[in-house]
Amino acid sequence: MSDPRDASGSPDAVSARPPLRVGLIGYGLAGSVFHAPLIAATDGLVLDTVSSANPERQAQARAEHPQVRTVDSAEDLLSRAADLDLIVLASPNKTHMPLATAALRAGLPVVVDKPLAATAAEAELLTALADEQGLLLSVFQNRRWDNDFLTVHKLVAEGTLGEIQRFESRFERWRPQPKGGWRESGDPAEIGGLLYDLGSHLVDQALTLFGPAASVYAESDVRRPGAEADDDTFIAVTHTSGVRSHLWVSSTAAQLGPRFRVLGSRAGYVKYGLDPQETALREGLRPGTQGANWGVEPESCWGRLGAGECPRTGGGEPVPTLPGDYPAYYRAIADALHEGGAAPVTGTEAAGALRVLEAAKLSASTGGSLRFA
Repeated sequence: MSDPRDASGSPDAVSARPPLRVGLIGYGLAGSVFHAPLIAATDGLVLDTVSSANPERQAQARAEHPQVRTVDSAEDLLSRAADLDLIVLASPNKTHMPLATAALRAGLPVVVDKPLAATAAEAELLTALADEQGLLLSVFQNRRWDNDFLTVHKLVAEGTLGEIQRFESRFERWRPQPKGGWRESGDPAEIGGLLYDLGSHLVDQALTLFGPAASVYAESDVRRPGAEADDDTFIAVTHTSGVRSHLWVSSTAAQLGPRFRVLGSRAGYVKYGLDPQETALREGLRPGTQGANWGVEPESCWGRLGAGECPRTGGGEPVPTLPGDYPAYYRAIADALHEGGAAPVTGTEAAGALRVLEAAKLSASTGGSLRFA
C-alpha cells in the first residue's frame, strides 16, 4: 500500500530545475479553484496559458494570475504545443478522452481531472497511448491528500485498528434543489451524476487502501424534483483482500453521517467533517501563504479511536488529524516530469476505479451484485 504523502522533492533540487510551462484547459470550478492555484504554488511549474471560451473566465484567469496568457479554445492552446511542457484538463467530463488523446498525440504529458474517461476501456486506451508515446498520464485524485484520508491511511498502515473488517466512507450534502449544468445532466454523454463525480473519489480511496475489487453492489436513485442524474447512491465493494467498503454519495442527506467509520478487529475510528483545503481554496487562500497552517484543522474536528464507546458523546481517544496536502500532487507531477518517475496517480489506477464505477452503475440498474473474474 503506497503512502500518498510520499510526493515531494528536495528543496535544493527543485529550485535548480527549469520551470515547466503548463497549459490549463478549462477555468470553471475545477480549473480556477483547484488546478490553477495549486500549479501556481508549485516550485518547478508555471501556469503559462489558460483556454476558455468564456470571456469572463478569461478575464478572471488574468486577474488571478497576471502573467498568464489566455486563448479561446483547447485547439488554440494545443496549437502552441511546442511552447508547453504539460497539459492539464479541467474541462467537462465528456471532453477528457478526446482532449487527452489530442494532447498526447501532440507530444505533451497530461494531467486529467477525474474521471479520466467514461469507461475503463477508454482509460486503458489512453494509458496505452501514453506508454507508446513515452509520456506521463495522470489523474487528479486530490482527495488522496485529504487530511482525514491521510490519517486513516496511517492508522491502517500501522495496524492500529487491527485487521480491517469494514470501511465506511461518505460524501453527503444537503442540496434539495438541483443546481443544473452538465454535472447534473441526465445525458449519458455528459458523464454527470454523483457516481462519477464524488463517487470517483470514494472508490479511488477505497482501492488505494484495500486493493482491487472482487465484487460490487450498488443502489442509485434520482430523488430531487427536476433532477436528471443520480443524486443519492450507495456502493458496496468487497475487496480481494476481504475488506468490505461501504460508500455513500448524496445530495439529499438531511442529516450527515461520519466522513469515515473504519472498523477493525481491535478498534474503530470515526471522523466527522470535511478536509478544510477546498474551502480555503474557494475563499482565495493559497498554499505557501498559510505557513504550517495549510490543511490543518482544529482539535475539535479530530476523529476518535476506541472500542465500544460512542464518539458522539466523547467516547474513545481523540486522534490528531494529519495536515491535508493537496500541493503534494503537483509536487509529485513536477518530480515525475523532471526525474522520469511514476505519476502520483496512474491511468491504470484510474481504469481500476472506473471498472468499479461501471459495475456499480450496472448493479444499480439490475439490482444484482457483480463479480470480477
